[in-house]
Parts: sequence; structure tokens; C-alpha cells
Amino acid sequence: MTLLNTIAQKKEWNKFLKYKSSIVSSDSFIKELQNYIDEEKYSDVYGRIQKGDRFPTPRKSVISKLSSEKKRNVYSYPYDENMAMKLLTYEMTRKYNYIFCDNLYSFRPGRSAKDAFKKLVRHPGIERMYSYKVDIHNYFNSVPISQMLPILREVLQDDLELFNFLSGLLCETEVIIEKSIIVEEKGIMAGTPMATFYANLYLKDLDEYFENKGVIYARYSDDIIVFAESREMVEKYAEYIKKQLHEKGLTVNQSKECFNNPGEAWTFLGFKYEKGIIDIAPATVKKLKKKMKRKTDSLRRWHMRNHIGGEKAAKAFIRIFNRKLFEHPENNDLSWSYWFFSVINTSKSLKEIDHYSQECIRYLVSGKRTKARYNVRYEDLKELGYRSLVHEYYSAMHMKI
Repeated sequence: MTLLNTIAQKKEWNKFLKYKSSIVSSDSFIKELQNYIDEEKYSDVYGRIQKGDRFPTPRKSVISKLSSEKKRNVYSYPYDENMAMKLLTYEMTRKYNYIFCDNLYSFRPGRSAKDAFKKLVRHPGIERMYSYKVDIHNYFNSVPISQMLPILREVLQDDLELFNFLSGLLCETEVIIEKSIIVEEKGIMAGTPMATFYANLYLKDLDEYFENKGVIYARYSDDIIVFAESREMVEKYAEYIKKQLHEKGLTVNQSKECFNNPGEAWTFLGFKYEKGIIDIAPATVKKLKKKMKRKTDSLRRWHMRNHIGGEKAAKAFIRIFNRKLFEHPENNDLSWSYWFFSVINTSKSLKEIDHYSQECIRYLVSGKRTKARYNVRYEDLKELGYRSLVHEYYSAMHMKI
């Protein structure tokens, strides 16, 4: 039976709902999914697929990457079709999970970026090894479809109906931008549900090469790190990775390419390791501080323009970042603190973030960047609702003990 048939099966949708409810998904998404199932909207989508109707043209959006001027192209299908693709991705990641190596951690059942980092630092003598870390430039949208299709066909040889459906979507060259239809090469379409499965599949051979050699290596979608006992060997691994990426039509993001010697700090997936100390990566801290600065400037303009007291702007800042840092966001990811607290073993970066956020709040309340801002005491910040990352971290660690 083709997996396409699962789109029409309510029991599969209920399994999907149960899974989404068991992980940290937003209440709004769970409610939307429940309504989608109750109204059996999937039936119409499945009916159109069975009739061979053309799948809706994807819409392209250009968004700014966090804390940078870089733009990122993302694609999406209409709501009903996108939800059906979410279920199909859920089914595929489970049926074909066995084909992937243990060193691949992205978008797989029961695996996460945290698992990748934890496993790496548990390797005996990891601090005495050389490492090479690389990021693939614009990975999702750069994958050549002509090279992707044979790989996909080999995996789906037991389900050619599904392959024909997916290949039709991948070969579709039209996209909608605002109100216009254009023709472009769009790779595996970042933002669409199935893109995560394709991203895992396309570099499967690279993962297998290092697993077969018994090399310490990990990949999370477009992020790769490899370790070796000598500089010469790690450079050979780096050359092999770059050669394979080139042959697959991909390029390295040179600004994120990094070699490290034994004893030096290395970073991967938002974490930093140095001589047994695990902390938040400096780039991750920098991104969060930039986001705080942008929000501070925006709230300052808002309260000046509307003649609103600084305390109200400060409360808005605190509410926004309490939600981001301590609560479950709407994009279904785990909260920021939940993500980092369970891995790091130092509060150094948390102190830096705390200090910066307190400065932002004091500025919003006082309107001053001079010493006068310290007239706003720490107790005043707490009364406004401020929560310290350091305090929350040690509270969480105490509860673990």
C-alpha cells in the first residue's frame, strides 16, 4: 500500500495528533490540527491527489534571518495541503528511519541536536582531538533536483506511486511571489514539510562514509562536524567533505568553516565545548542580544511616539522575552531555556544575557543610558515580572538533583 493512502485514514491522523500532543507543541497548533481532523479536510486533499489534479503552486516568501541582513527564501503550500504534507512527512520519517546512519540527528524520531552534542562530548579524549566544522550554504534551496530524484527513487522503489507524486512536486518550476507566477529552480523548498526528509536523504552517502570508517562525525541537516587525532587527518576529512559537497552541487559557507586544535573551544548546533565546560555558543548569545536590542529600540520608539510610560514598554519587553526564554513558542520548538539548560554545565553565558537584558529594561524604564539608569533597582525589575536566566537555571538543576 502506498503511504499516500494514509492521508485519507483518520486513524493515522489521530496517531499524528497524539504524537504532536506528546511533544512540546503549541496549544494553537494542536487545536488547529484537531479541527482539521474533525472536519475531515484531509479527504478533499486526498481526493484531488487521487484524481491526479495538479497540486497547488507553492508560494515563495523572502524573510530576514535572525540578527543579520541576510535574506532567506522559504516556500509554503495552502493550509489544507500543507497539513496533509505534514502527515505524509511524519509517516515517511518513521517508515524509512532505518536507512539513516546513527551519526545523523536532524528531523528524526527520538533524536535532536542536543543528542548530537551530548554524544560528541562523551567520546573519551575528545578534548585532545582536532576538529573541522562546516555549514552548507543555502542547503535546502540549492539541492539539484536532477541529482535528488535518483536517490529518492531508490529509497521509494517499494512505493512508486508516492515517488511519482513527490517527484512531480519537486519538478514543478512555477512559484507564486506576491501576485505573480515566476519560473525558478527552488531545490527541495525550505519551509515545506517534506524538505527535512529530503535534506537528510541527499547527504546519506556522506554520513555512511564516516560511519563505515568509525570516525567521530555528526550531521544535523546542513551543519557538519568531524574529529580526528591529527591535523593531517582532519584536513583530509575536510577535503573529502568539500569534494562530496561540490559533486552534489553544493557550496560551503566559508564564514562558518572552522578548524580547531586540541584544547581549543569548538562549537556545534548552538553549544560550545572547552576543556569539559559546556556553554552556549558565542554566536547564539550574540544573536539573542541583537534581538533584545532591536526589540528595545522598537519599544522605545513606540512609547515615545504614543507618550506611554517607560514601565509599560519595559513590561512588554519582559513579557516578550519571558515567553521566548521560558515558555513554549508558537513554532512548536522547545522553549529556549529547556533547550539549553539540560546540556550546559556553566552559567557564564546566562550571566552575560541576564546583564544585557537588565540593561535593556533599565533603559526602557529610565530613558537613560547613563549611570542614572541604575536608579532602577533589581527589585524594581522583578516587580515588573523580570526572570533571571541564572536563577531559573540553578532552580532547574536543583529540581533535577
